[in-house]
Amino acid sequence: MENENKTKITKGFLTGFLFGASTCLFVVSIVVFGRILLEYINTDLLNRSGQRGALTEEGASIVNSSTFEKMTAIEEIIDENFYKTDVSREQLETGLFKGLVAALDDPYSEYYSADELIQAHASIEGVSYGIGAYIGYDEEMEMTYISGIMAGSPAEEAGLREGDHIVKVDDVDVQNYSITEVVALVRGEENTPVHLTVYREGEIDFLELDLLRKAVLEQSTVNHSIIEDGIGYVQITEFDDITIDQYAEAMAVLKENDIKGMILDLRSNPGGNITSLTEIARKILPKGLIVYTEDRNGVREEYSCDGKQELQIPLVVLVNEYSASASEIMAGAIQDYQKGTVIGTATYGKGVVQKIINISDGTAVKLTVSSYFTPLGRSLGGVGVIPDVEIELDRDALYDEGVDNQLEKAIEVLKEKM
Repeated sequence: MENENKTKITKGFLTGFLFGASTCLFVVSIVVFGRILLEYINTDLLNRSGQRGALTEEGASIVNSSTFEKMTAIEEIIDENFYKTDVSREQLETGLFKGLVAALDDPYSEYYSADELIQAHASIEGVSYGIGAYIGYDEEMEMTYISGIMAGSPAEEAGLREGDHIVKVDDVDVQNYSITEVVALVRGEENTPVHLTVYREGEIDFLELDLLRKAVLEQSTVNHSIIEDGIGYVQITEFDDITIDQYAEAMAVLKENDIKGMILDLRSNPGGNITSLTEIARKILPKGLIVYTEDRNGVREEYSCDGKQELQIPLVVLVNEYSASASEIMAGAIQDYQKGTVIGTATYGKGVVQKIINISDGTAVKLTVSSYFTPLGRSLGGVGVIPDVEIELDRDALYDEGVDNQLEKAIEVLKEKM
């Protein structure tokens, strides 16, 4: 896989299995060691754009004698007064850099320590840790939430549901934590316990759930089956490196069974990388644009397909409010080309692209670098894909009776098209 400048289209989330660093360390570390900033003035991060201070209104770098003096003064105050003595230099440095990126006030941009970067790449490659749940970030509530659950996982066994908001991990209050911070809290050794406190809409009080972590898993991102009457079903849970081959294998099986129509389930798919998305889109869409992006300077990058592998059977696409980024691009392109009928609820509405930019010391910065648009020029930011057929999921029927009313509607619509 690509290590340098890997373009990611994700939901605010890397996916993976929950939570991160301590708030007190984060707050303390933002304000110490001004000298550390000077050590990094000449690093790839500060010089990559070819100019200093691009983010400031005045066009001047924030790393100057004034900020150095103030940081030094704050460092001395902390050294003389802060009541804890067990905060390491590494923790302070990490928090300092995290604070700089956090000041952008962008929920999708963040600084990765070396360990966090390793976990980020593991997620891209389809390797998962911990409890077997995908998470997203609810900007309105400023909390992480469960956006998807793997079959047979500790999360499923404990009764976690999509839409559950994470309040605490063990005794740590994680409200306002980023996805990456949350990941570090839930990850752990195999067969060790983790306790989650969650908010579930409709419940009077918080739910307290105990889970037992599982070993590292290489997850399947594509599930497939024959439903009935020649209808093939393909679910893509995330667009990772492994997804391309898994999708090809699933389609080969379905074609051997001579399917006459297909349901593509993108519900709760948080996104993934653009390479996986475009490779799969080229096996579905006609000749033309798949998606294009524009950066802050208006520079446009296009992703297209030649139409040689276009899907030739009726198609229905399922989406929901947890479908984001790459899954929204897929659904939006299918909708623009009138290639299939989109069913479900309005998608997340992310609309922007992140890039992981590596630094020479093994750390990295993930930054929002551009906006994306569907083939017809639609921006999905804040809006999402509005389904052609809108239908809310009956969660009670799903969890109590195993009845998926959205899937039933998809089957009904697809039969009419076949």
